[in-house]
Amino acid sequence: MKLAIYDMDRTITRTGTYTPFLLYAAARLAPWRLLLTPLVVLSMLAYAVKAINRGRLKEINQALLLGRHLDRDRLGPIAEGFAERTVAINTLPGALDRIAADRAAGYRLVLATASYRFYVEAIAAKLGFDDVIATNSIIGLDSRIRARIDGENNYGPAKLRMIEAWMAGAGIARGAAHIRFYSDHVSDAPVLEWADEAFATTPSAKLRALAGRRGWPVLDWSRVELP
Repeated sequence: MKLAIYDMDRTITRTGTYTPFLLYAAARLAPWRLLLTPLVVLSMLAYAVKAINRGRLKEINQALLLGRHLDRDRLGPIAEGFAERTVAINTLPGALDRIAADRAAGYRLVLATASYRFYVEAIAAKLGFDDVIATNSIIGLDSRIRARIDGENNYGPAKLRMIEAWMAGAGIARGAAHIRFYSDHVSDAPVLEWADEAFATTPSAKLRALAGRRGWPVLDWSRVELP
């Protein structure tokens, strides 16, 4: 089994997607909620001073811009529209080339991202991924999405735990798999260390330095070029 696992934000995309998605969806579901954007900024400041963690930041911003409960049927078309926009204007050309190359080489393509599943799946489908490992939301008996994370925020060491849990659920033994992992950020160091092949893609300064110490290839995906 050959797995090519990709981070998404700033690995495949040029910029993050979570706040842009919230603003995109709010403008279509309840434009008045855009007046709460200053509160979103305040929550980001609270995160910056470590008053709240990253997962709680995401929950607060979702509640502010989309409400505490979100109708999945209304969300579907919005997620599709955002996915089309993301693929069209917010993807790195080198990432798209590498995804195509891994697919042609017989790799099972897995998107592993801290972003929420409720909009990531549409992006993954348009990019041709086979599987998605993403942050999940609590869904009520009424099938409405709550502004609460179900389980762990798929970030840092939690991402490795969630990848391993997905592999166990899929019946993929670690010893029977050859795994490539691509990321731009040092928070993914646990997965990069664990993978058979680790790639620092258009990396942050900290990841570039770590890649130099570990001997990991550094790929610049801002250009159409394969190593």
